[in-house]
Amino acid sequence: MLKSMTGFGRGVAENQRYTVEVEIKSVNHRFLDIQLRSPKQVNAYEQEIRKIIKERLPRGRVDVFVTVKEVSDAGKEVAIHWDLVDQLVESLQKEGQARYGVVDLEPKVILEQIVTLPDFVEITEAKDDDESLGELLIAAVTTAAEQNAANRAQEGQALAAVMVENREQIATALARLQSFVALYQGEFKERFEKKLQDYLQETVDQERLLTELAIQLERGDIQEEIDRLAIHLQNFDRLLAKDEPVGRELDFLIQECNREINTIGSKSSAIEIKELVVLMKTTVEKIREQVQNVE
Repeated sequence: MLKSMTGFGRGVAENQRYTVEVEIKSVNHRFLDIQLRSPKQVNAYEQEIRKIIKERLPRGRVDVFVTVKEVSDAGKEVAIHWDLVDQLVESLQKEGQARYGVVDLEPKVILEQIVTLPDFVEITEAKDDDESLGELLIAAVTTAAEQNAANRAQEGQALAAVMVENREQIATALARLQSFVALYQGEFKERFEKKLQDYLQETVDQERLLTELAIQLERGDIQEEIDRLAIHLQNFDRLLAKDEPVGRELDFLIQECNREINTIGSKSSAIEIKELVVLMKTTVEKIREQVQNVE
């Protein structure tokens, strides 16, 4: 099944403590390039996130956006460093009496100030909450990645339908081209025989004569290119039917098709054949543009 590299997926997972939302957007790229934008609290799960995405989205530029919302503070643990508090109070009382004559400091005022100092009060997530956040994150990433993959598959089918239509246009043009071969071979034979008679009437070098004859024969025969192009179209059908990434193979195959068409155009001067060559080149270019977005 052909898959596009353009897709979008969204996953949400939540419990009483957190709501985790993940969005995954992907576009075409030569390789897999994962760009992760997430809060620091999920940094420990980055490798797991990348693993999940790589298993489902093997190619493309993939942007991952992670949002974590705390529903409540129930799972937080507060630790006050009382040894530092004791040292601070003792210092304040000593200096307050020495400098300002203050004997007793108001405990409430001291505590209100202390809770604003990061070194004296530490707020941490409970271990079980860290684990629950990881579970929610993995679930949301998996949902978003699978949704993105499904979106890419749907887009890929639409691409395949257009590419098959273009492929049929090339096949039709190729069949018409084949019908012209016999006709123009007759005309080419007449021109070739006339040129041969001209050579025979002159005194020419035998080696030069043979070389010229070989060149004329080579220039006039496009059957080999037609046969190869027909084989390329068969391989095109085979690749479209494969259930694995084929973007790079299709890209190479389209280049080969273009090469054969160019050779046909350079070998023939017939207007009808030139017109078919232009038609095929235009259609191949359309397929090439579509292939750039194939996984």
